[in-house]
Parts: sequence; C-alpha cells; structure tokens
Amino acid sequence: MIWGKIAGVTAALACAASPLWAFELRYSSSLASDSVNERLETASLLVPLAGQDQADPQDVLAAAQAEYGRIVGTLYDEGYFAPVVNIRIDGREAAAISPLEAPGRIGRIEIRVVPGPLFQFGETALAPLPRDARSSGAFQTGKTATTRAIRSAVDQGIEDWRDAGHAKVALGDQQITARHAQRRLDVNVALNPGPLLRFGNLIARGNQAVRTDRIIDITGLPTGEVFDPEEIRRATIRLRRTGVFSVAALSEAEQIGPNNTLDIEAQFVEEKPRRFGFGAEISTTDGLGLEAFWMHRNLFGGAERLRLEAGVEGIGGQTGGEDYRLTARFTRPATFNEDTDFFAMAEIESLNEESFTSDRVSVEAGIRRFASEQREYTFGLGLARAKTVDAFGERDYTIFTLPASAEFDYRDSELNPTSGYYALASLTPFVAIAGTDNGLRTYLDGRAYKTVGASQGLTFALRGQLGSLAGPSLANAPTDFLFYSGGGGTVRGQDFQSLGIDLGGGQEIGGRSFLGLSGELRVKTTDKLSLVGFYDAGFISAEAFPDGSNGDWHSGAGLGVRYDTGIGPIRVDVGVPVSGPGDNTGFEIYIGIGQAF
Repeated sequence: MIWGKIAGVTAALACAASPLWAFELRYSSSLASDSVNERLETASLLVPLAGQDQADPQDVLAAAQAEYGRIVGTLYDEGYFAPVVNIRIDGREAAAISPLEAPGRIGRIEIRVVPGPLFQFGETALAPLPRDARSSGAFQTGKTATTRAIRSAVDQGIEDWRDAGHAKVALGDQQITARHAQRRLDVNVALNPGPLLRFGNLIARGNQAVRTDRIIDITGLPTGEVFDPEEIRRATIRLRRTGVFSVAALSEAEQIGPNNTLDIEAQFVEEKPRRFGFGAEISTTDGLGLEAFWMHRNLFGGAERLRLEAGVEGIGGQTGGEDYRLTARFTRPATFNEDTDFFAMAEIESLNEESFTSDRVSVEAGIRRFASEQREYTFGLGLARAKTVDAFGERDYTIFTLPASAEFDYRDSELNPTSGYYALASLTPFVAIAGTDNGLRTYLDGRAYKTVGASQGLTFALRGQLGSLAGPSLANAPTDFLFYSGGGGTVRGQDFQSLGIDLGGGQEIGGRSFLGLSGELRVKTTDKLSLVGFYDAGFISAEAFPDGSNGDWHSGAGLGVRYDTGIGPIRVDVGVPVSGPGDNTGFEIYIGIGQAF
C-alpha cells in the first residue's frame, strides 16, 4: 500500500537520525484503492510525527488516539461504514492507554485497517426543497454511500432555499441508518427553510471618509425586494471595484427584522486616500520610457477618483523621437445606477514617430457600464484638436467624437490565459469641425485560447485584429487615426510601425485599414517554465477595408520563454522578420510581464 511504503521510509529515516526518540510506523490495510490510502495518509497525524527526531511520547499518544476518528471519518467519506481499526503502541491498543500513563519512550506504532464492505444508498430523503431545486447528484438510491455525497446534497439544498429567498434556512432532524446485512445506508434529512425574506437596510460600519449614502448607492442592494445571495455578491464586487476600501465585507444580520426583512451589515476598512507611483522601461529599439501618476481615491467623500498621469517615451530610441503624454481622469462610481460610472478626462499628447509628428489636445466625458463581471460598455462625447506633420505636409484639424466600445472578457486569467476568449470592439464616429472630413474609425480585437493534453501543458492561442478608417481620404485623414504594423503589439520581429503606405521617394504614411493575425503555441516544461513559438502577420491598405489585395503584408516569427511568478509570467520573446518589404534581417527582443496577448 502507498501509505505503508511512505510511512516506512519516513520512520526509517527518523530512526537513523535519532534512534533514542524516533518511532517506527507500520501500516497495513486490505484497501485496494490507492486513492483512499493516499487520503488516509494525508489525514494522518502520526505520519508527520514519525519524521521528527525527538517526538514527545505524550504528543504521539494523543495523535494515535485521535487517529481512530480520522481514519473512520475518511472511510465514511469513501463509503465504508463498517470498518475495524486497530492502532497499537508497542503492542498495546492506543485507545486503552490512559493519558496519565503515557509511555516514556515509543518504539513502534502499528496501524491495521479492515475497511469492511462498500455501502450503497438505500432510502434517501432530503426535504422539503424549493420547486426549482437542482438534482441531488450522487445522493440517490443505488449510488455509493459517502458522507461527502450527503454533505453535498444538504449544502445544495440549503443553497437552493437561499436562492429562493429563504436566507435563514437551517438543518433540521437527521436519521442515518446503516443496514449491514444489505450493505445499505438509509438517510433522511429535514430542512427548515424559514420565512421568505426581503432586503432590509444596509448598516455600514467602519467607513470614515466615504459617506454612507454613497455606499448605499454603490452597493445597489434592492431594499424591499426578495432576498437573493447573488445581489450581495454583486454588491461586494461593486464596492471593491471603487478601489477605496482595503476591506469591504457584507454579511446578513443575525435577527430577522420587522415584516420579514433582513438587514445587511457592511464592515469597511478604508485605503489611504492618496497614492502615487512611477515606473521605467528600456528597450534597445524604443529607448527609455518613464511614467508617473498621482491619484486621490475619495476626492469629495463619495468614492470619486482623480488620477493624474505623466509619461515620456523614446528617450535615446530609434523610433523617431520622444513622445510626451499628460492625462487627467475623473471617475465617479454609481452615477446613474450602481453599475454605471461617469468619467471625464483631458489629455495632452505629443508624438514624434518616424513617419509623422502630432501635437494633440483632447477632452472626453462619458459613462462606463458594467453589464456583468465579463462584459462592459463605454459611451462618450469628446472634442479633439491636433496639429500634425506627415508626408502630405502640415495640417490642423478639430473634430467632435462619439467613442463607444464593448469588451467581453471570458478568459480564465488576464495575464496568463489558457482557456476562453476575449473580444473588444471600438467605434469612434467623428464630425469634422475643421481640417478633415466626417468619418468612422473602427477597431476590433479578438483572442481565443485552448489548452489540451493529459497534463494540460499545451496551449494554443490565436489573435485577430481589424482596423478601419472610413470617410476621409488618405491625404485628408487625421494622421494619428491611421494604422501601422510592426512591433510587439502587432508583428514581432518587424521594426515598430515599419509597415505603412509607401508614397515613393522615401515617404510613408499610415493606412486606412489594418489586419493582424497572430498565433502562439505554448508548451509548459515545468511548473514555472514554458516555451513559446509564435508567428505574426500584418496587412496595411490605403482602402477603408483590408481586402487582402490592395496593400502590403509582412510577417515575423520567433521563440520565447515564460517564467511564472504567481501573479503573471515574465515574458522574453525573440522575433525575426520572415517576409515583407524592407530589410528582413536582424532580430527584435521583447520583455514584459504577462503573455503577449
């Protein structure tokens, strides 16, 4: 048996280290199931003590006497309801030894387990249950009888009653009869659902700077409506989403209130109101980048957030020059309802790319709607003014924008996804006030993940990107609305924004449409380490839709390494150009945290 082998090795090592104090542990069982023996080993108190150099005899005796209950409980959990367990300490049954007569030295402990026959459920009853109760699964006549199945059925019954509005459902009478001759276990469990309850008041405690009326707005608990535990879970998510609280815990009141109402008690610990941070990154191609932010989490006492950011990129790089950015963003949660935030932002940006320069000022206000934990939508109104210089010369434009987006995130992890999918659709209609024409900028990003293999060590990851600018001609379009391909976010191995529209004479500009395709094969080699092979391709066209013919393709491929840190993998990719216009020699290195997509 597995447990006997492991315990024997442990005891032998202990005896070698300190034969005066260590004891030998022997185990024998007629169990044929390795998985049950492994569970017995995991539950054992004696196995770890057998590995100690100087195990105290009093502790060993106490562990041995507690071992009966652990073994029997584990066997009940596996369907064995007539076990015989013997635990002998130097030939004496452990249960018969008084704690006051504990031996001064213990040399050997022998455990013998005779599990007896495997039982099946006979008569089973769990009642009453609500009308829409789910199936009890393994808790059925003829199924293997386990205490685990009984607990699961009871827990599910209680959860079904809570979902139906009976928050104070309780366990009632229980009758469990083992019929040894028939090897059957009869189980009859009664539930006491209690009255149908409705949400009462929210009682907030611990909040000091955040006003209670705003906490009530943010939680969105439907006072007066039928109790639903899902509403409490959603309210907790809304509170944590604000970033104002380090602790936000909701619990049901112990006592039922007037007219069968149930108050919800909220306990808070607030974060410090102000926070700042900074970061830096360096690349052989992009140069040095610096960024910093300052944030106030609770500006007016209603969990309003103000965040100021500043950044500079491309210091000493090879991508045109330095880029500067200064952003201010204000967010107010639960503005129109509990799942809708209001935001207002202003940004000043200066881009110095190889193909164009742009100095841009923009303001925007809108709402962010959290439809669920996986789906969110944004709608806004904005005004942007920019001065650009590109292959067509110097231009000024002013536009009124109506940006909207929809994001669906069904990945199992944001930084290291292995299954599910992600989709982002962004539409920005704009009305020209000066310097350009009316138009629509569209961007779509879709990603899918699938892990296969017995050890779940092989992951396929696919990504598709589509961009389009309809309305203005190429010569009259806002330069910073055009598309380029190349670099870590599109085609690895190719230089950053190396593919655009070639106007001749060494002049290049972005395209009105973009198509990007990426694929990765991720192979897990150890618990922490993975190897990745990837292939990326990008297409740029002067037309508003990438039809694949009127434009240019380029591609890149390479290998990468991922080291899992627990919060996300450290990523190192080395890519080389495969095809496309320009110089297809050399290589690019990309370092970051999280998967490439």
